[in-house]
Amino acid sequence: SSGKVAGFARLIEQIKQATADLPLAEAIDHVIEASGLADYYRADKEGADRLENLNELINAAALFAEESGSSAALGSDNTPEAAASGEATQPELDRFLAHAALEAGEHQAGAGHDALQLMTVHAAKGLEFHAVFITGLEEGLFPHEQSANEESGLEEERRLMYVAITRARRRLYLSHAQSRMLHGQTRYSLPSRFLDELPKQVLLDLNRRAEPAYPSGGYSAPAAPRSPQTGNDTGYKVGQSVTHAKFGTGIIIDFEGRGADARVQVKFREVGTKWLALAYAKLAPA
Repeated sequence: SSGKVAGFARLIEQIKQATADLPLAEAIDHVIEASGLADYYRADKEGADRLENLNELINAAALFAEESGSSAALGSDNTPEAAASGEATQPELDRFLAHAALEAGEHQAGAGHDALQLMTVHAAKGLEFHAVFITGLEEGLFPHEQSANEESGLEEERRLMYVAITRARRRLYLSHAQSRMLHGQTRYSLPSRFLDELPKQVLLDLNRRAEPAYPSGGYSAPAAPRSPQTGNDTGYKVGQSVTHAKFGTGIIIDFEGRGADARVQVKFREVGTKWLALAYAKLAPA
């Protein structure tokens, strides 16, 4: 018993030292991994939702640090904004936890009040609503990226999509983001394959554009600007949708080199991520 307590105390001290100079989101990520919490839920058959919650905690920390304009480590916050508000000596972690505690119950509706209900697809089973909003319809999110590695995983995700769709009595809204914060970093995604499986004649595209960013019809991502990214003479930019004759539609997630040596890293739906030389790839804006 005493040995376990001593081991736990050493772990806390190790985590404290390792995170002393890390930004808030990275420190929380380190705590989740070093404590063994992430491994515990990875080994649990029912732990996927808990892992998603932990990832959202990291995202929330990254957004909090960005909005507060702070890149300080956990121990202190000496930003001009903090000094002006009298919080220069208050650790950023304390301020984040206080913020999270206030947000947790600030906008909760009382029982019987007319309000928007936020829930997972699993929790919505057996329920119906006049209007339903399904968000996050992106490859790697819905269907989940792990579903491709599990037997019948994709079919299970498809069944969940059916459950979500059939919760709507009158109106159903489907949405996806071209980019989102995931694990504290910006991630660029393709629209979910489930959107292509819906009959187009029953869909009304609320984001219809003259030149859609996703050529399949249905629900399109916002068209990316056509101007080059700073420091990039390729004519393309990170987050832009492109098409390839062999690999299909994808999104540019990185680039390197200049002129004839320029390469872009493209995330394709069917074949994954590939580096392509622009001189030979013959990419076209989607």
